[in-house]
Amino acid sequence: MALNIDRRSLIVGAGLGLGALVLPAGRGLAQQILGAKGFTHNVASGEPGPDSMLLWTRYVPAVGDNAIRLDAEVALDRDFTRPISGGSVQTGPWRDWTAKITVDGLKPGTVYWYRFVAPDGSKSPVGRTKTLPVGDAGRFGLGVFSCSNLPYGWFNAYAHAAARSDLDLWLHVGDYIYEYGTPAATDLRVLNERTLAPGHEILAIADYRMRYACYRADPDLQRLHQMAPMVAFWDDHESSNDSWEGGAQNHQPAKEGDWNLRRAAAMQVYREWLPVSDEPWKAYPIGTLATLYRTESRLLGRTRPADIDAAYRASDSDAALKAFRDGIWHDPSATMLGSTQESWLAHAFKANARSTAWQLVGMATIIGRTVMPQDAVSWLRPDTSEKSVASFRNNARAGKLGLPMWMDRWDGYPAARSRLLEAAQQADANLVMLSGDSHNAWAYALVEDGRPAGVEFAGHAVTSQGMEGSMAADPATVAQGFIAANPELKWADTSRRGYMMIEVTPQRVTGEWLFLQTIKARSTSIAGSHRMQVERGRKVFAS
Repeated sequence: MALNIDRRSLIVGAGLGLGALVLPAGRGLAQQILGAKGFTHNVASGEPGPDSMLLWTRYVPAVGDNAIRLDAEVALDRDFTRPISGGSVQTGPWRDWTAKITVDGLKPGTVYWYRFVAPDGSKSPVGRTKTLPVGDAGRFGLGVFSCSNLPYGWFNAYAHAAARSDLDLWLHVGDYIYEYGTPAATDLRVLNERTLAPGHEILAIADYRMRYACYRADPDLQRLHQMAPMVAFWDDHESSNDSWEGGAQNHQPAKEGDWNLRRAAAMQVYREWLPVSDEPWKAYPIGTLATLYRTESRLLGRTRPADIDAAYRASDSDAALKAFRDGIWHDPSATMLGSTQESWLAHAFKANARSTAWQLVGMATIIGRTVMPQDAVSWLRPDTSEKSVASFRNNARAGKLGLPMWMDRWDGYPAARSRLLEAAQQADANLVMLSGDSHNAWAYALVEDGRPAGVEFAGHAVTSQGMEGSMAADPATVAQGFIAANPELKWADTSRRGYMMIEVTPQRVTGEWLFLQTIKARSTSIAGSHRMQVERGRKVFAS
């Protein structure tokens, strides 16, 4: 049985032929989620290989809290008349009744259908998945997503992608959930139909589990997982805003306890509820076409961002900003990935750039250099808060000195950024960065030491609000202002939601940003798109 939540009711089993049970709206959302039994959240697959796949589901027995066994079945047809693989897995309350199993013996580049069978004989919904190719592959398609803040809109990007037949794999580069509590009733951007559980900021393991159960009840997200495998990794909101190894901007130890406990809870529940392995980072071979890298840049090795705020508060702020720029900002010990992962990625570039045409690096945050344009304050809405105006003004002052507007992303760690791009250059890799986090859409031609290092397709949000919420200026003016102020930035859209489609062929990688007509109602209508491409060996966007 699957959950489908809206403001009015929780529908269990809708559309699955198992008999729908509609629970009255008067019962709390959390109670409804906790009371669900059977296959509560559909199925999912991930960690694809040429001959293996990780399969996921969640099953809650009608009675008891002892371990149960689920049997996985894999077939070449959705009616399961041609079974070819399977296995058994145990689950129980210690892992919130979620179950994951890796099945082997599959063939490369092949579509498979799978399901789980419970002890009572009931069956899960049927999922579709596809293994990675080997040898010479002519084409591979990825759908890239980030930043899905449930109360702010419908997951129409997921629905649109799930209906496509030309994508082989989903890549979710972070902010799959958000940790915040229910937005203020005065926030006009919020949809009343999109109710959160729990309603408060999530801190403990039970909170994180409830929040994933709430998000994963969304029918469009369920359908996305059901139709193709996903490679996923966390950014900050899966734990807490602007997180790093030792803390987070949105974590106050005096009120919210030990950060290490919260971090551990966030990591555990992410691995329970997503079709991911426990490996912190991984490479996925896509035949001779490409190598896709899953990275970790938040909770395991990232050092604390350099504190630029002290320079803003200094009596001689300009002098303090210059000292910051020439000193602590370039600290070589500052890292996003940690030295072990940096070394792994550099060695992988050297090994794989010889055997695969493209090196596709999934990254939570943007690596392209971005400073705030000097006239950005003039773009703001008249009713912008004094705090926000001051933040834009400070970022513009920093930008005048070449300092980035976001210290939380890669250009806040310039020495580490140089090490990554130099590693790609030394390997002569055709580097394509695939990133999210900013809620807006960007395309960067990356440069290191005056030489091209690769390109970056930075994706916009599924629902999270971008900088357009603060702007009175025409979005085209804002985008052109950012492009003019940032030599690496070749294109931008600062106002629309959606997802990216990445098409990989031996000679080029094409990125397409798709913009949904709305997120305020359920609709898969597309309002527009933008395409850019990079040719093999060029390391810059084609004109």
